[in-house]
Amino acid sequence: MSLIRTEGRHHVPPHGPVILASNHLSFIDSVVLRLAAPRRVAFLAKAEYFAGRGLRGRLVRWFFTAVGSVPVERGQHRASTAALTTALTVLDGGNVFGIYPEGTRSLDGRLYRGRTGVAWLALTSGAPVVPVALEGTDRLQPVGKRIPRPHRVTVRFGPPLRFTGDAASARTRRVVTNEVMCSIAELSGQERADRFAA
Repeated sequence: MSLIRTEGRHHVPPHGPVILASNHLSFIDSVVLRLAAPRRVAFLAKAEYFAGRGLRGRLVRWFFTAVGSVPVERGQHRASTAALTTALTVLDGGNVFGIYPEGTRSLDGRLYRGRTGVAWLALTSGAPVVPVALEGTDRLQPVGKRIPRPHRVTVRFGPPLRFTGDAASARTRRVVTNEVMCSIAELSGQERADRFAA
């Protein structure tokens, strides 16, 4: 794996609940972010990763369990609600939770509009949001490639953002999410796309 250069690790509070909100360029992003962060980071992972059979299935399940991934069903509103509830449990335990507000990987390198789950988590838990920019992971492991190739990666942690307000308000969640995405954009230098990622 390539050398991982980190900037701003001191911005991650050493104790208490923290949300790391990052751009998303590659499958390997969660591995890179876990290696760069000064604390253990929990991410949600597709439940299918934990349900495989045979030797390969056991290895995949072992990997995702070992790195602290939490299984979650994807695709429906009820599943999204369950995912956020699971993430809230991680934060309520005083831990670090990683989230990609774009919802999926960017296939063209642009930063897409954020989904408001990150705002709901921040407003409900009171946890600070540390914006994160990943750079170079799309060349370390391009979309569709299984094996990483050597490439330098940079992980930038920004100053923590703290929010208050009504988590039930769609307008408040959108304002908070937009601020988080602006902070990620400032760190990453990515071109913005004013729509959700496909």
